[in-house]
Amino acid sequence: MGKLERAISIIDDENRKDPNFEFLDNEKYPKEFLYSKRMSERLDIFAPESSDIMKIAVRGHHISRWEIPRNEFSNDRKGYLQWRIKLYSFHADKVSAILKVVGYKEDFINRVSSIIKKHKLKKDPETQLLEDIICLVFLEHYFVDFARKHEEEKVIDIVKKTLVKMSEQGKKAAMEIELPEFTLSFLEKAL
Repeated sequence: MGKLERAISIIDDENRKDPNFEFLDNEKYPKEFLYSKRMSERLDIFAPESSDIMKIAVRGHHISRWEIPRNEFSNDRKGYLQWRIKLYSFHADKVSAILKVVGYKEDFINRVSSIIKKHKLKKDPETQLLEDIICLVFLEHYFVDFARKHEEEKVIDIVKKTLVKMSEQGKKAAMEIELPEFTLSFLEKAL
């Protein structure tokens, strides 16, 4: 097994420990394990020639996310942003430790870490690629449930914020995702 496969395997082993579960086709999966697989699948579709750096960043950017629960921070925008910033470093540090064990060089590890921390979003093509994949996976797998749980105004606001983060290529891919009719109106209004 090569370094990439070993790194992905260790990331997957960590994410299989998620105490939260999600069902897909009547099968129960650890939530972050399923999410990370969806991220890799979307990367393979959207940017199949991606580097090993991207494959690892995409697979590991939510590693062990349940260890820092959202409810440990205030239930407002400030608390949400503090939580997200803490998670960026947490995920990057966990993945970096795995990459060291696997035998990657410091430059490689630093690059993966930088992408996971979303440094230079909109300026760094690989950081932007990670953001596009995140947004596409949200729209494809999580948006419908989100839209059902929230008022239209909030859903449209989230869609607007999602689209602003995406590249033009990402937005084009988003419009190709098959969504139920009721969610298409949210996309149209957000645009």
